[in-house]
Amino acid sequence: MRDRSKLENLYAAHATTVQAYARRRTDHVAADDIVSEVFIAAWRHLDEIPEDPVAWLLGAARKTLANQRRGAERQVALFQRMADGHPAGTEDSAPMDGAILRALSRLRPSDRELLLLITWDEVSPGQAAEILDVRASTLSMRLRRARKRLADELHEDEIGNAMYPAAVMETPR
Repeated sequence: MRDRSKLENLYAAHATTVQAYARRRTDHVAADDIVSEVFIAAWRHLDEIPEDPVAWLLGAARKTLANQRRGAERQVALFQRMADGHPAGTEDSAPMDGAILRALSRLRPSDRELLLLITWDEVSPGQAAEILDVRASTLSMRLRRARKRLADELHEDEIGNAMYPAAVMETPR
């Protein structure tokens, strides 16, 4: 209980300082995430925090910001590889149609994740249901809807159904 009280006091005394530091360097949503991550780290290292914790907390915020930026850079590089026609992690893959990538990018993240699991990661619908923690019947319905939304996006780009891989539109058995 003493540790919880110590963390609560630390947070009450210094959260606004950490938040101000983070907000000067990133957007408000990311700054809130950074504050959360800093105080999670503080909880894990509570016994190592010096008497005057500001430098430690801001150092943790700085490292968290750096990690966040590196993650964003990796994401940009991944999207660039995808736009160049290479699925994630496969530099020697056959080029993907740019229209498919554009259409995928406009889908909701949950639709995109499901379609990519089935096509690029080549998991079965049963495995996808397990990965996404849904029932197989729920996954089947979501997959049909995701494929329909993808087809609609492709149609908006005036791309015919014959232009994209059948694996994206076929229902695995």
